[in-house]
Amino acid sequence: MKDKIATIIGVTLCALFLLGLATTLTRSMMIGFKDVLPVYILMIIVIVMMFYEAFGDKK
Repeated sequence: MKDKIATIIGVTLCALFLLGLATTLTRSMMIGFKDVLPVYILMIIVIVMMFYEAFGDKK
């Protein structure tokens, strides 16, 4: 039970960090949304893979 709670907390903190990293790019006036779109796509893929690895069916 402790392992599962620690995994949930760790994955959530890491996902929030990655999302925060991606959103700071859009704050710049010189970078448009089309420039940041590949970063958002990669972050979504990384977060999905991270959740799948953490909570996937392990045999």
